[in-house]
Amino acid sequence: MTDKAISTNVGTVVSVRGSVVDARFEAQLPTIYSVLRAGVKHEIVIEVLSQRDKGHVRGIALTPTQGLARGTRIEDTGLPLMAPVGNGILSHMFDVFGNVIDGGASPSDVQWRSVHQPPPALSRRSTKSEVFETGIKVIDVLVPLERGGKAGLFGGAGVGKTVLLTEMIHNMIGRQEGVSLFCGIGERCREGEELYRAMKDAEVLPNMVMVFSQMNEPPGSRFRVGLAALTMAEYFRDDEHKDVLLLIDNIFRFIQAGMEVSGMMGQMPSRLGYQPTMGTELSSLEERIANTDTGAITSIQAVYVPADDFTDPAAVHTFSHLSASIVLSRKRASEGLFPAIDLLKSSSKMATPGIVGERHYTLAQEIRKTLAQYEDLKDIIAMLGLEQLSPDDRAIVARARRLERFLTQPFFTTEKFTGIKGKLVSLQDSVTGCERILNDEFKDCPESALYMIGKIDEAKKSD
Repeated sequence: MTDKAISTNVGTVVSVRGSVVDARFEAQLPTIYSVLRAGVKHEIVIEVLSQRDKGHVRGIALTPTQGLARGTRIEDTGLPLMAPVGNGILSHMFDVFGNVIDGGASPSDVQWRSVHQPPPALSRRSTKSEVFETGIKVIDVLVPLERGGKAGLFGGAGVGKTVLLTEMIHNMIGRQEGVSLFCGIGERCREGEELYRAMKDAEVLPNMVMVFSQMNEPPGSRFRVGLAALTMAEYFRDDEHKDVLLLIDNIFRFIQAGMEVSGMMGQMPSRLGYQPTMGTELSSLEERIANTDTGAITSIQAVYVPADDFTDPAAVHTFSHLSASIVLSRKRASEGLFPAIDLLKSSSKMATPGIVGERHYTLAQEIRKTLAQYEDLKDIIAMLGLEQLSPDDRAIVARARRLERFLTQPFFTTEKFTGIKGKLVSLQDSVTGCERILNDEFKDCPESALYMIGKIDEAKKSD
C-alpha cells in the first residue's frame, strides 16, 4: 500500500476500547479521515474520525486491535484510506485495504486513490433515461431497470437476494462491453468463495473486480469497503469511459456497520438504535453512483429488510435513492414461484410511456390490474371455491395464474441445484408472451406448461 512510507508525525496511544482508539500527538494533529498505523509491522490500521482537543484524536480501527496497549507508538501516514485503480485490478478479489485476497499476485500497474471522493457535479450528469435489459422476464416487463440508475432488491433472510444478484451478473457480463464490480459488505466467507468460483467457471472474471469485507471483520472495515469499491468503479467510468455494473450485497450491512461505529464513537442513537447520521452516510455512498457524460455506473443493491418490516428506517432511507425497487416475497418463494418477486409491491420510475413505449406501458398496467383483481378474489375463492365466481372473474383468475407461472424463469446460477437449464429471454419475447396470455391464447393450455419456461412458444411444445 502507498501509505507504507510512514511520515514523521508520531504520537502515542492513550486508550483502547474495542475498536475505538484515542491517541495523543504533540507536534501536529492528524486530519479527519487520516490513516494511523501502529504495531510492529504497522499492521493495525486506524482511521481518524474526530479531533477531541488540540492534542488528542479518536479513531476507529479497521483491523483487530489485539496487542495494542496504552503508550504504544502510533504513526500518522498523512493520507486517507486508499484504493487501487487501473486495468490491473481486473479479475482480482480485494479487501478494504486493496490487498489481493484470491491467492494471486498483487497487480503492479495500479494507481492509488482516496476512497473519499465528492459525487459528480450536476453539470456532468446525463439526463437521458435508457432501459437496462436484464434477460429476466419479470424484471424487464414490470420493473424495468435504468442504465446508470440504482435498483434495490428488498427482502428478508433466505428469499433469494444473492441468487438474483449473481444471475444478473451472469446475464449482463455476457452481453455488455463494460466492467462488473461486486462489493460484498459483511459477507459470509462461503458466499465470497462460491461467487469467485462461479465467475471463474463462467469465464467472466477478466471483466470483473470483487471487493469483500467479511462478517467477522471490525465494523470500520465493513463501513469503508463500499467506498473502496465505488472508487474503483469511478475509475472505469471517468478514466476508461466504460459502463460499470456495480452490485452491492448488502447495503443494510453498510448501515449496520455505521450504526456500530456511531455507537462506539459515543453518538446518541436515533430511532430503533440507528445512528443519527444514517441519511448523510447513505447519501455519501449513493450520490456517487451516477450516469455522467463519460459513462454510467448502474447499481443493483441487495437490501436486507429486518423482520420483513418495510417501515424500518434502513429500508425507508434506501428506498428514497432508488429508481427501481424489486421486492422479494416470502409467500411467492414458498409457492415455488421463482424469482420470488412481489409483482404488485415492486415498482420502477422507468415504467412510463415516454421511456418504455406505449405498448409496453399499457401491457404492464394490464398485468398489474389482472394480478390485483386476482388478489382481491383470493378470499372469495378460499371461502366459497372457484365455482362460485362469475365467468368473467374465472377468466381473470385463469389469466393471472398463467401470468404468474409464465413470469417464473429457470436461472443459470441455479442449474446445478434444480437440474433445469437456465434461460435468457429478450424484452420483446417477454412482452409478446404476456400479451398473448392476456388475449386468452393459452386458456386451454394447462398452467403447469407455462411454469419455468423461457419464451412463450415453449409452452406449446410441452402441451
